[in-house]
Amino acid sequence: MTGKAGFVPLVYVSFTSLWRYHYPMAPPPIRQPVRILGIDPGLRRTGWGVIESEGNRLSFVGCGSVEPPDDLPLASRLLAIHEGLAAVLGDYRPAEAAVEQTFVNKDGVATLKLGQARGVAMLAPAMFGISVAEYAPNQVKKTVVGAGHADKNQIAVMLKILLPKADPKSPDAADALAIAITHAHHRAGVELRLKVAGA
Repeated sequence: MTGKAGFVPLVYVSFTSLWRYHYPMAPPPIRQPVRILGIDPGLRRTGWGVIESEGNRLSFVGCGSVEPPDDLPLASRLLAIHEGLAAVLGDYRPAEAAVEQTFVNKDGVATLKLGQARGVAMLAPAMFGISVAEYAPNQVKKTVVGAGHADKNQIAVMLKILLPKADPKSPDAADALAIAITHAHHRAGVELRLKVAGA
């Protein structure tokens, strides 16, 4: 609407009413990198791998294996695995851990022994107050390679792409890194399941 002389009258708005609709923008939350320990349990050689996950970005921290002497009795081997993993946990201070589930084969005795090594592998992080996720071997392969029946060479190739600085000295250490990568991809779903279970 225009006035008599063609002027447009000014509209006055109080600053009080404007301030009522003004909300200061909160800064976006800072994503902290999460350090993850992957464990590939075994009586002769237990592989371990540590990575950091920050959003979609993965970075290599360290890897290796715990190798008890072959001539040790079973109980001493299990103790050596526990002590080796406890040293890794103390050195690298991961926030979360993941372990590969036992692959059940026709040799019941071998499966039982592997299960005992896996129990120790789960116990060590738990004693540090760290949650432990479990992943089936096929799920690890599918996550890292894209195929549930991928072989170790395919996993090694993908590790070089996903973690260029990683240089695992054994297949067990490489598998442990693959398990850590799997957890990095699925950890949000694992946290949700744990919350639902605890509700």
